Amino acid sequence: MTGVRTVASGRDIGALFRLALRDLRGGLRGFTVFVVCVALGVGIITAVNIVSDSLTAGFSSEGRRLLGGDIALSRVHQPAREDERKDLAALGQVSEIATLRSMAEVVEPARGDETALSRVMVEVKAVDDAYPLAGTLVGSQNADLAASVQADRVAVVAPILLERLGVAVGDRLRLGEVEVTIADTIAKEPDGLTARAAFGPRLLVSLDTLKASDLVGPGSLVRWRYRVALSEENPGARSDAGLAQSVEAVKATFTPAGFGVRDRRDPAPGITAGIDRFRQFLTLVGLTAMFVGGIGVANAVAAFLDGRATTIAILQSLGARRRLVFGMYLAEILMIAALGVAVGLVIGIGVPWLVWQALASGVTVPVSFTVAPASLLLAAAYGFLVSLIFVLWPLGRIDGMRPASLFRDRVAGTFRWPRRGLLLATCAAMAALIALTVLANEERAMVLGFFAGIAGLFGLFVALAWTVRWAARRSPRFGSTALVLALRSLGGPGALTQPIVVSLGTGLTLLVAVTLTDTSLTRELSTRLPANAPSFFFLDVRKDVASSFETDVAAVAPGGVLREAPMLRGRVIKVRGERADKIDAAPDAVWVLNGDRGLSFSKDVPAGSSVVEGDWWAEDYSGPPLVSFEADLARGLGLKLGDTITVNVLGRPITATIANLRKVDWGTLSINFVLIYSPNTLAAAPFNYLYTLTFPGTPTLRDEAQVLSAVGTSHPDVTALRVRDAIDAAAGLLDRILTAIRGIGGLTLLIGAVVLAGAITTTQRRRVQQAVLLKTIGATPRRVLWTGMLEFALLAVAVSLVAVALGTLAAWAITTRVIDVHFAFSAWAVLEAIAIAVLLTLAFGAVSLWRVLRAPPVPYLRGV
Repeated sequence: MTGVRTVASGRDIGALFRLALRDLRGGLRGFTVFVVCVALGVGIITAVNIVSDSLTAGFSSEGRRLLGGDIALSRVHQPAREDERKDLAALGQVSEIATLRSMAEVVEPARGDETALSRVMVEVKAVDDAYPLAGTLVGSQNADLAASVQADRVAVVAPILLERLGVAVGDRLRLGEVEVTIADTIAKEPDGLTARAAFGPRLLVSLDTLKASDLVGPGSLVRWRYRVALSEENPGARSDAGLAQSVEAVKATFTPAGFGVRDRRDPAPGITAGIDRFRQFLTLVGLTAMFVGGIGVANAVAAFLDGRATTIAILQSLGARRRLVFGMYLAEILMIAALGVAVGLVIGIGVPWLVWQALASGVTVPVSFTVAPASLLLAAAYGFLVSLIFVLWPLGRIDGMRPASLFRDRVAGTFRWPRRGLLLATCAAMAALIALTVLANEERAMVLGFFAGIAGLFGLFVALAWTVRWAARRSPRFGSTALVLALRSLGGPGALTQPIVVSLGTGLTLLVAVTLTDTSLTRELSTRLPANAPSFFFLDVRKDVASSFETDVAAVAPGGVLREAPMLRGRVIKVRGERADKIDAAPDAVWVLNGDRGLSFSKDVPAGSSVVEGDWWAEDYSGPPLVSFEADLARGLGLKLGDTITVNVLGRPITATIANLRKVDWGTLSINFVLIYSPNTLAAAPFNYLYTLTFPGTPTLRDEAQVLSAVGTSHPDVTALRVRDAIDAAAGLLDRILTAIRGIGGLTLLIGAVVLAGAITTTQRRRVQQAVLLKTIGATPRRVLWTGMLEFALLAVAVSLVAVALGTLAAWAITTRVIDVHFAFSAWAVLEAIAIAVLLTLAFGAVSLWRVLRAPPVPYLRGV
């Protein structure tokens, strides 16, 4: 008897699950949408975590090869001094590498077109005979190219360089003052991923060849890199702990001298940071999908309980306690949620594995397929928590109701708030989900903003659904009978208004926001180039040839405007006297502290800049070093007027006081820098000039070719960057990113469509009863179909108009406040979104109505 009382009271968890399993013997009909929604969300998060874990594990396991050694150091302008080389040699074997941008020109152009560009920018990499310390430099014929590179006046190049210049292996290129013969093409560069962002194809030569080219001089933008393979006697070669000790010692010695230091544990911080941001962003996408799908979960649960209303009423009439009934159905729903989570985990593991198996031979990034239990548990936790948030509410609406109320509620559709305990449980599940997401992501402000945005979006569409129902119930009886019936159906019990409005509206809003953001960015890059934008940037123009350079350019570009600014590079080593790597910077400003920055000095405020705090120095200022800092980045670093910043320039630490903050309009493409010093600070340093050339009108390809040819002939050491090429490259990268984001927006809309289909299915019985009654009193099938389609059309139009307005507002905020570009409205994109919403709703509605019209009337009339 005790056991019976325990089961009846709902305290025996095992017994509750046994009862739930028995009740589920009838199958999972009606729960397809539930399982699909949970599975898709969990699958996205699982797949993202697995890809992220696999990439991170690959970088970790291949760190030594990717870095080219155990420790890597780099400095701009100045190679290591003799004493610094000795300190490095004491650690182990050392390899020296120099990288810079330059122009490669075909010695004997194969093309007869005079307008063809026979010079292109290349990423020159000069190596010593110890390169590579780890990995193998592989050529097109699977040959080791390390020895070939060391030959005199020989280069190995990226295959795309041959295509761009129309040359072949064996042809000659001019690099600075020397001619080099192309010996082979590079098939695999072991440390290629850890190099800086490339603006051109790779061209690899020996250090001796680079020296002969005369490209390296005082102030040249050359990055000197040193890779160290720790000796076997050094503990850093055997363990990460020993490596950490060696790295700290190296930082203490070399960071003040302007060197950046990395090690094999994180060979490419920029890439790993990008992987983390990728994981965080797509995790939020998965959560968005689950939240949209949560409406489908709630609908499925509500429909399931509606179908069990008689059973619940009978159980309570026979004396079953509230806890038993509630516990049994909660157990059933949790088991179904577990099925959805399990399916999602299988999808999340299987899809990356299949993709990896199909693409493994062509993947250049290191991937070690990893399934971390913690990542699976995290995805499962997300799935269960989101399920709880959306199932407790419909469960709570019947919890504690009297049997008579249950029977009546099936007809009247009365609204009932869940009891306080369930509301608190729902809030607790939501709080747990937020806390888990915040702890699992570094961008906590973004996570909290995401949840605030989702809550606001859901709240707006819930309010819209309530408004539509309220207006439909109170609408006057005007127009056709079909319109009156459609409006009454929108406002009646069991209406589809709320699930369609929330699920379809949320997905459509995100799609509109993504589409309009895409339109704005594309238009910014393709059509909103400033009218006075320069056509070329010329790098590394030496002071001693600046005058002749201007003369030569003026001869081939009459009327063209040349502007110049002195340019050096330096590394921030201290902020307010504290080491730069110890500063807690905002995520969008931390890049200023990582790597080398372009520096300049000026008597006047540069074009495209405006001082927003402080005062610019006098033209004849001769006091302590002063610096002007870009305002937004200064805020991200916590800097204010009067703070000091120390930058290593040419091996010399320079501490300057922030005299003013500038707002920079980077979109003008004027010459500008994050840091600009008072002239007395850097005027005596060995610097080169950065020039821009602006044509008086729109230049032709021939005009540009003539400039490149003239500069290449008289100043082969000057690097020319064609602005249009840089913009096209940026546009191509942006297009790939936006294509992925558009796919994400489409996926969210797809889940909304699944929810829509499920919502329509859950009201199938009510619609069949309604159709049967209408046909009984004389309505034709065409009138029933027209009435239903009109209802769906009214709802779709209302949803799409509000979603377009919200999506447009979100896109405007993203483009103007976050990305800082002009917002461009696209009527075509808006019409496309409205068409998608209407067609989706009408398509699913038509299928539903067709099934309604085909349903036999007798079983439904019998119950009336």
